[in-house]
Amino acid sequence: MSRLGTTLATRRAAGTKALTAFITAGDPLLEATVPALRALVRGGADIVELGVPFSDPEAEGPSIQRSSERALANGVTLASVLDMTREFRNWNDVTPVVLMGYLNSIMRMGYDEFACRAHEAGVDGLIVVNLPPEEAAEAQESLARQNIDLIFLVAPTTSLVRAVQISERASGFIYYVSLKGVTGARHLDTIDVERNIWTLRKVTDLPVQVGFGIRDAESARAVARVADGIVVGSMLVDVMGERRDDPASIPAALQTQVAVLREAIDTL
Repeated sequence: MSRLGTTLATRRAAGTKALTAFITAGDPLLEATVPALRALVRGGADIVELGVPFSDPEAEGPSIQRSSERALANGVTLASVLDMTREFRNWNDVTPVVLMGYLNSIMRMGYDEFACRAHEAGVDGLIVVNLPPEEAAEAQESLARQNIDLIFLVAPTTSLVRAVQISERASGFIYYVSLKGVTGARHLDTIDVERNIWTLRKVTDLPVQVGFGIRDAESARAVARVADGIVVGSMLVDVMGERRDDPASIPAALQTQVAVLREAIDTL
């Protein structure tokens, strides 16, 4: 079992909820990423999710789009994201690292080469926004050989039949997209989230983590009541972007924000 599987299984066995914290690699400065990852862990994140910046995102809202633009302007590549992960691993060999990005950069590197380099760097899971499960076999085989989970998204519009198909191919966890929209949207409907998660639980034993639209302690607590964990990104990306002229202040600000979310979901 990967670090990711172990972490989520431990949370589930304890009856507590996982917290995954997302930032974009190389934003707002290259040297800000590793200290930020450390701060997320100190604040209470169980899993850190590192965004691979891409020029044409399909699911990201304005906050993460802007963060990708800043990171690309800083010269961030998939290879440099792996370097950042490796540097983080020199400090922490326990916390799972999940990369989230788009197929283009991975295909350019090549599935086998990417999987080998990602494993060597300490990556535990991968989310590829524009990789449909039907076309994922080759990538999944390469990743599985390196004990890296390929995580799929399920949306509110996903049919039950397709949810079954996705669940059969997924590993690590199911990433449930909480709303019809992009990351950072504010129209979260927790009743709809609860209904769809209960449907998902009928077709998969994998943990279900919920992302998109979780921006504060209230929404984190509401979603965590029905999910195995939450994924928070845009609010943390905003914290970093707002401090791009004072990067030394970023770690403390991130740690504080994550600690608030941690307390919210630990006091259900």
